[in-house]
Amino acid sequence: MKKTEGPKLAASLEEHVKEYDIDIMNLQRASKLEKNGLFELELENGATLKSKTVIISTGARWRNVGVPGEQEFKNKGVAYCPHCDGPLFEGKDVAVIGGGNSGIEAAIDLAGIVKHVTVLEFMPELKADEVLQKRLYSLPNVTVLKNVQTKEITGTDNVNGISYIERDTEEVKHIELQGVFVQIGLVPNTEWLGSEVERNRIGEIVIDKHNGTSVPGLFAAGDCTDNPYNQIIISMGSGANASLGAFDYLIRN
Repeated sequence: MKKTEGPKLAASLEEHVKEYDIDIMNLQRASKLEKNGLFELELENGATLKSKTVIISTGARWRNVGVPGEQEFKNKGVAYCPHCDGPLFEGKDVAVIGGGNSGIEAAIDLAGIVKHVTVLEFMPELKADEVLQKRLYSLPNVTVLKNVQTKEITGTDNVNGISYIERDTEEVKHIELQGVFVQIGLVPNTEWLGSEVERNRIGEIVIDKHNGTSVPGLFAAGDCTDNPYNQIIISMGSGANASLGAFDYLIRN
């Protein structure tokens, strides 16, 4: 199988779908979902779609740290995917914001590519699993700053540094670097769903082994669910599982 990238894979799948008798509605956003016998899915343009089953696969978005410079320097030194963008920072100094599992895994991966990694964690201690912390502290080109608050991502045309506040002294400090990876989690795109769809504390849709939800006939797949792993191939398999679950529901109801 030849190497590919996410956008190319998505384009290829779209072309494949077009070979079948399937209506594709681009540039439409769902705003409300109710079940009144049939499911009624309202779109922001005012249209309503009705169906016996629905599969939700709205994905998730990176959680923003919300400091000055983050939006300004997106794709100009501010990144969210270490696997995608890490190679662009080879030989450079970077920061990773976040000391949970995703942040520490990112720092470990980046340490093998970049010149130096600085991890910034808001809490007094890292939240990542102990085995990840042990691996992190064994790396010679990683610095960990705990109990600090990111204040600003600085730059001109591109990122040139990051400012942070030491929470115990309130002293503001600055590090010169060329890249910032924000790793403070994902936000599932599920805010538009009603309370009848069970979600966990971070908004992920709770699913069973058939990708069914708390509402009979409603299925969910991919990064909007409580599946513990977020990878393209896992989401594709999750979509297939949800489709089979929906098919089984239809033939039984």
